[in-house]
Amino acid sequence: MRLTTKGRYAVTAMLDLAIHYDQGPITLADISARQEISLSYLEQLFSKLRKNELVNSARGPGGGYRLNRPADDVAVAEIIAAVDETVDATRCKHKGNCQHAERCLTHDLWCDLSDQIFDFLANISLGSLVKKQAVQDVARRQDKALPINGAEIGLKEHSVA
Repeated sequence: MRLTTKGRYAVTAMLDLAIHYDQGPITLADISARQEISLSYLEQLFSKLRKNELVNSARGPGGGYRLNRPADDVAVAEIIAAVDETVDATRCKHKGNCQHAERCLTHDLWCDLSDQIFDFLANISLGSLVKKQAVQDVARRQDKALPINGAEIGLKEHSVA
């Protein structure tokens, strides 16, 4: 079982939005610079997040993205599901055809583990993550490294494409 980059990046970007919620709409360019995630990849993720009503967008100068509801009401599992990810520990995707089209010996074990992981992530909100001291410390470090407009002054060069 592995949570792919898509799920991890979606959670990271949403946490960035939650941390900077009081600053108004946040541009994907700012998230890209702070989190070192490709802008084009963020655009794809935010299309799915918007379709699943986790974020809303504002166009034009001063535009960007905001959480569609309070951070305390957004579960990590919801974000992962919104970008078509799963936390499935089975090889058969819960279908029960893991060994020669039949259930394998450990099918129920891996299904139970998957359920436990999902339940764990369903009970963690963005708001609870924002309140963690370690998260706040990292956010402060990232904010100091970038000017408010998201330009990469003072940062080592990195690809966002």
